[in-house]
Amino acid sequence: MTEQLENLSVRPEVQVQSSATGDLLSYVLAQIRLSGDGIFLVRVLGGEAVPLAPDLGHVCMVTDGALQIDNGEGSPLVAEAGDLVLLPRGTGDLRLLSVEASTAVVVCRFHFDPDSMRGLVTALPPYILISQAEGAGWLDGVLHFLMIEAGDVQPGAALMISRLIDLAVIRALRTWVHRGQTSGWLGGLSDERIARTLKAIHQAPLQRWSIDTLANIAGMSRSSFCERFTALVGRAPLRYQNEWRLTLARDMLLRGQARVGEIGLTVGYESEAAFSRAYKAFFGHAPRSEFKAHTRADLVS
Repeated sequence: MTEQLENLSVRPEVQVQSSATGDLLSYVLAQIRLSGDGIFLVRVLGGEAVPLAPDLGHVCMVTDGALQIDNGEGSPLVAEAGDLVLLPRGTGDLRLLSVEASTAVVVCRFHFDPDSMRGLVTALPPYILISQAEGAGWLDGVLHFLMIEAGDVQPGAALMISRLIDLAVIRALRTWVHRGQTSGWLGGLSDERIARTLKAIHQAPLQRWSIDTLANIAGMSRSSFCERFTALVGRAPLRYQNEWRLTLARDMLLRGQARVGEIGLTVGYESEAAFSRAYKAFFGHAPRSEFKAHTRADLVS
């Protein structure tokens, strides 16, 4: 459920949307934008590695046999039949090796929108292993439909595949977060006090929050709050809020809600120049390029 926030620049035609529910985790995960690239049925012999694209994310579901997750460090973990391995940031130095005479794997490839919740994606570990027991109730169901769509050539199959991969990734991330062992950006959601401040920022991103106000929401001293928030989230509180505002601004630009200067004022910048500098520093390109891209898309359609 969403609600329209008050426009602080008194421009009612420009609107920002954010979460009004208590389930901040669902809201945050809903912001992840990813595109499925395909589903493949793979069988590898003992000692062979599953063929994976180095620059793409992967969901690997073991249907028969077992895979060793080898990153060249420490004791490797083993994914058995019924387990899921999520590789959210590409393979890097990781290899998934068959430790049985033959191992069957359903491999789903995907990629994140690079500007979609960048702090979330970079905070994820190289791999996440979800056991069959942890995924009881959803893993088998997702696998069933993935297997059906893998060989389907009917109209709409590509969209269905992308949506199923999206579902598998989101469910794997939710299971991982609920373990309470997360670090970085998502770590804040596993800490009740910090989660309250994240919820406040997301519900009212245009409010001029102060450290003292956020610390009071958390029920912590100013210094303890800043230290805890930065350690878990990977950003200082006000920097996090500013980056979230810029992310909202990008969404407004892509939707063509208003011109660059108006959106800059809406998200709290005093001038278009200041907004453009901050936007370029965060995203690597000027906000006007997003607006032009939306305008070109409208002309084409």
